[in-house]
Amino acid sequence: MENQTGSSVGTLKVSSAVIVSIAETAASEIEGVALSSANKLAVMADAPLAKKFVSPIKVKFSGDSAVIEISVITEIGHKAFEVSKKVQENVKSSVQNMTGITVSKVNVKVIGVKSK
Repeated sequence: MENQTGSSVGTLKVSSAVIVSIAETAASEIEGVALSSANKLAVMADAPLAKKFVSPIKVKFSGDSAVIEISVITEIGHKAFEVSKKVQENVKSSVQNMTGITVSKVNVKVIGVKSK
C-alpha cells in the first residue's frame, strides 16, 4: 500500500514500508524503548500478543492521512505512559516532516517490560 500526493510539478508516492522504517527509527530514538541487538524494536517471542502481529508497526491510510500502530516493550525503570507519549510525538513529527503525509494518530501498545 502506498500514499500518493500530487502537486503542479508531479506526484509523490510513499510506500507504507518507508513509513514503517521512519516510524521504527523514530520510536527507537526514545529512551526507555527496548531494542533488539540490531537496534530494531524488541519483540518478545514468548508474549501472547507477539504472535498476533508480524511487525511491531502497522500503517493504515484513511484518505490523505495515516494512522500508525506501534507495539513496544519498555525498559524497567521507565514510566510506560511517558515513554509512549514521547514515542507518539516523535513518530508523528518524523513521519510528517520526512514524507509530508499527515499522521492523524499514533497508537502505542506496550506489550511488555524488559531489563536493560
